[in-house]
Amino acid sequence: MKRLQRLGIILLLIGSLQATAQDAGMKVFIDALMKKMTLEEKLGQLNLPGSGDIVTGQAGNSDIAQKIQEGKVGGLFNIKSVAKIKEVQKLAVEKSRLKIPLIFGMDVIHGYETVFPIPLGLSCSWDMKLVERSARIAATEASADGICWTFSPMVDIARDPRWGRIAEGAGEDPYLGSQVAKAMVQGYQGNDLKKNNTIMACVKHYALYGAAEAGRDYNTVDMSHQRMYNVYLPPYKAAVDAGAGSIMSSFNEVDGVPATANKWLLTDVLRKQWGFKGFVVTDYTGINEMVDHGIGDLPAVSARALMAGVDMDMVGESILNYSAKSLKEGKVTMAQINAACRRILEAKYKLGLFGDPYKYCDENRAKTEIFTDANRKEARSIAAQSFVLLKNQLLPGGSGPVLPLKKSGTIALIGPLADNKENMPGTWSVAANFSKATSLLTGLKEVAGDKAKIIYAKGSNLDADAAFEERAGMFGKGLGRDNRPAAEIIQEALNIAYQADVIVAALGESAEMSGESSSRSNIEIPEAQKDLLKALLKTGKPVVLVLFTGRPLVLKWENENVPAILNVWFGGSEAGYAIADVLFGDVNPSGKLSTTFPQNIGQVPIYYAHKNTGRPLGEGKWFEKFRSNYLDVSNDPVYPFGFGLSYTTFTYSDVKLSSTSLKGNQALTASVTVTNNGNKDGKEVVQLYIRDVVGSVTRPVKELKGFQKIELKGGESKTVTFNITPDDLKFYNYDLKYDWEPGEFVIMIGTNSRDVKSATVNWVK
Repeated sequence: MKRLQRLGIILLLIGSLQATAQDAGMKVFIDALMKKMTLEEKLGQLNLPGSGDIVTGQAGNSDIAQKIQEGKVGGLFNIKSVAKIKEVQKLAVEKSRLKIPLIFGMDVIHGYETVFPIPLGLSCSWDMKLVERSARIAATEASADGICWTFSPMVDIARDPRWGRIAEGAGEDPYLGSQVAKAMVQGYQGNDLKKNNTIMACVKHYALYGAAEAGRDYNTVDMSHQRMYNVYLPPYKAAVDAGAGSIMSSFNEVDGVPATANKWLLTDVLRKQWGFKGFVVTDYTGINEMVDHGIGDLPAVSARALMAGVDMDMVGESILNYSAKSLKEGKVTMAQINAACRRILEAKYKLGLFGDPYKYCDENRAKTEIFTDANRKEARSIAAQSFVLLKNQLLPGGSGPVLPLKKSGTIALIGPLADNKENMPGTWSVAANFSKATSLLTGLKEVAGDKAKIIYAKGSNLDADAAFEERAGMFGKGLGRDNRPAAEIIQEALNIAYQADVIVAALGESAEMSGESSSRSNIEIPEAQKDLLKALLKTGKPVVLVLFTGRPLVLKWENENVPAILNVWFGGSEAGYAIADVLFGDVNPSGKLSTTFPQNIGQVPIYYAHKNTGRPLGEGKWFEKFRSNYLDVSNDPVYPFGFGLSYTTFTYSDVKLSSTSLKGNQALTASVTVTNNGNKDGKEVVQLYIRDVVGSVTRPVKELKGFQKIELKGGESKTVTFNITPDDLKFYNYDLKYDWEPGEFVIMIGTNSRDVKSATVNWVK
């Protein structure tokens, strides 16, 4: 054992020495390069324009070509294909004075051409190996097509489902969000950025973007520093600690100052407190938009961004155009410009672009490593493990639950999302080839084979309002509107439904009803689809609601009336097959919600880790006068954080603690025995929550502190143990000191944040 420990220490020392040597080599190289650079060329490295009108074979004549050759461009983004990227890179390394290569970025958010579930769905797998694997495959495919930088992961904590970009993150919890952030960064960047199949991550949106007021995108954010540090900042820090190479500033303001000009945020916290060594890029036109925020004209806000710690200006070109003048006027310093330039050059050096500017331009890789059968197979498997079974009622007559479906008889597939492959990849799938995606209709037919008959009708439009449907079908994701009267479309579906043994209703949101600039004030299933669902239920046939969504929806009525509900988010390019795998029971669903589902919009924001008031509602009570509650609805959600059913059932023993009294740095073990009570093998996410009962500042009623995803065969039991140390008890107090406080702690373990077994421990310093 001691020999192994010594070997480990030696390996760490060797790695540290190698890293030090690499850093020294990088410094010598960049020092020499920067001595040759003019002010204009340094500012050019800070410029990230859009790709403009670049077309293969015509790149040299594009509007941006002249700027590249003049050294006025540091990188480009959302150019797709090796041919285009290689042609543009040639302009930089063969025709510019200093031959500095460009960095090429893209919104590779949840896959490249092989598309995985939207990030919110992916987080519901609660499986960090799968999360990391999805990012690794995305990096391999993107790098094979010339991309070396991705604007992902988005790690914003979001507790307001009205906000459309909740679809792009990991939900409401800082602990789970931090684990996902680390896994995504590791998946993209691997262990060596100089490899040609790794890409640099860009963590976004720094910071607090997910807390926009009223759930309206780009809106104001205002909160205490204590909430920032305890809830919203941890996933960003986790990504920085994982080695993320770049950070994107957010559109919102923080403490009354837009994030892109916020020195406290970008320098004091990010660089000084957290030790971030990478570069900061703005979001799209983020500097220019600060004029409308009201903190100055374009020259003023560009100077403020540079002074705050911004290194690269996405699209706006204000740093390029105004910084020389600001330098003369003393509004920025040469030291600030040099620091920003150095960080961009360091990123290119770390990616190996100075050694080989064309390292990502291997046409053989582009032909053989993108949208492969192996990648598609993994995407299908990962998607199936992200789906969340919300309800599965027993059929009348004791013949078992509605799901899984039998591969026999006749199945009616009905709904506007049943035969629409373009929407399956979800929002932010910019590299996807929608023609290669798989619809649910195709998936059901292929998985059922000749064992079951699948019949189909659309049943309704996405929404009764044609203009709304057009807004919700952007970027090539239309739904083919049917202009017949709604009653006629429903009747056609009913004629199909009456021929079937069971009905599968494919309803919910379209892909672009969530994502950027897709906030909703009403988060119910659109009324046109609800009318269809009500009509299908009246047939008396068993109905399975296959729910497509990019956010928590209000499903109170559906939960009360529909026999079975499977939330499939947007599962990616293989969604149709993955959904069919779960519906037919070839895969047992194991997803758990990473967000809380409210009863109605009036409960928003609603999240499990809330604090008590001085007048909390009594345990098990629906309403008490002069207590914190509503007159018209209980405080409870429809589905709590961490919730998800299976085709089997799991029971938990009482929590067993290694001790009920600890001191100082002693460790506590907490364990439960989990039993699969059914005859189907299944996976369960065992969740650990802790409550700090008394604190110097008020503490949440419970906080997620650990989880383990286990697999149990039918009838099998397994003991799950969590090791708890004082590090798990730490929080930021009133003075923003990160520490733990002695006292009583409730240890809770269960299948979701609501249904837990608990035990109490007293822990003193």
